[in-house]
Amino acid sequence: MKKGKAALFDPYLDVLGGGEKHILSILKVLDNMGYDIDIFWDENLPKNIKSRFHLDFTSLTFKPSVFKKNVSALTRTITLFPYDFFFYVTDGSYFLSSARKNFIFCMVPNKDLYSKSYINKLKTVNATFISNSGFTASHLKKWGIKSKVLYPYVSTDFFSKNNGAKEKVILSVGRFFGGLHVKNHKTMISNFKKLSKNGLLKGYKLILAGGLKKEDQTYFNSLKTIIKDSSDIALEPNISFEKLLKLYQKANVYWHFTGYGVDEDREPEKTEHLGITPLEAMASSCIVFCYKAGGIKELIKNNDNGFTFTTEKELSEKMGTVLKDEKLQQRIRVKARGFVIEHFGQESFEKKVKEVLFDKK
Repeated sequence: MKKGKAALFDPYLDVLGGGEKHILSILKVLDNMGYDIDIFWDENLPKNIKSRFHLDFTSLTFKPSVFKKNVSALTRTITLFPYDFFFYVTDGSYFLSSARKNFIFCMVPNKDLYSKSYINKLKTVNATFISNSGFTASHLKKWGIKSKVLYPYVSTDFFSKNNGAKEKVILSVGRFFGGLHVKNHKTMISNFKKLSKNGLLKGYKLILAGGLKKEDQTYFNSLKTIIKDSSDIALEPNISFEKLLKLYQKANVYWHFTGYGVDEDREPEKTEHLGITPLEAMASSCIVFCYKAGGIKELIKNNDNGFTFTTEKELSEKMGTVLKDEKLQQRIRVKARGFVIEHFGQESFEKKVKEVLFDKK
C-alpha cells in the first residue's frame, strides 16, 4: 500500500550534476518508503538518471511541467494539492504551493536567487529551505533565510574494493561548461602540463570526466584544441556510472579546481558549494587535492584526509611530497575513506532526510 505522493521541479534537471543527484537521492528515500514520485519535466529521464547516478526508482513518473510562464497559478495550485511533499530548486522563481509540505532545495549560494521581497515571503511562507552544505547555509543566513543543512551521501558503490592496483592517473569529475561555477578544466590542463614538463608527474595521465550538454560543445571543443595531440590527457564526456566508478578505482590522485582564484566572500556562487565528487574520490581511495574555498573547507582536513591548496606553487610542493612517500599516501587513503563512511554514509543520510522531512515543528 502506497504511503503518499511526492513531487519535484528542478529547472536544471537536464544538467544531471551533483545537485541533481542530491535532490533525487532525497526523493529516493521517500521512494524506498513507498511513496509515489512525480517529476515535472517534459522529457522522460529515468534511464539517464539510472545510468548517471545508479538511482533506480520503484515508482517514478515524469509529468508535463506546470511551471512554465503560460501556466496559471490556479492550475499549479490544483496540480500540487494531492502531494504530501513538494520539492523545488529555485532559479530565482518561487511558487505558492498547495502541497502539504514544501521544501526549497538550495545548492547555489547566489544572492540573486534569494530575493526576500514581500511577494516571495508570501510564496514561501509554508516552505522549508534546505541547504546542501554549511557554506551555503551560512550565506543564506546573511541574506535573511534560515535553512536546514542536509549533506548528500556517497553511494556504497564507491567503497568497493579495486581489483587492480592504483595507476598513475589524476582524475577530475565535473560538468564541461564555461559558465557560473566552472570546474576550471583549462587551469588543470595547464598545471598538468607544467608539472609533467618538470618531471613531477612523469608517467601520469590526466582524465577529465563529466556531463556535457549540446550548448556547451563549443567550450568542450576549446579543451580539445588546448590538449591537441597530448596522449597523456583524456576527456570523458557523459560516461556511464559503471565507467566512472572504474575511473575512480584506478585513479591515484584526484584534482578539484572549482573556485580557483575567486574571492569567496564576494562571489560565493563561483566556489564549490560542497563537493560530492571529492567525497566519491576519497571513498575510492584517491588522494584528493582541492582548491581551498567554499564547502571544500568543510570536507578536507589538510594532511589528514586530503590536501588543499591556494596557489600553483603550493599544489606542486604538496604533490611532490605526497607522490614520493608511500606511507603518507596510505595513511591519507585510510583517513579519507573513514571520514566519508562516518559522515557521508547512506544510513546517516537517510536518517537525516527523515528528520528534516517529518519534523513536526
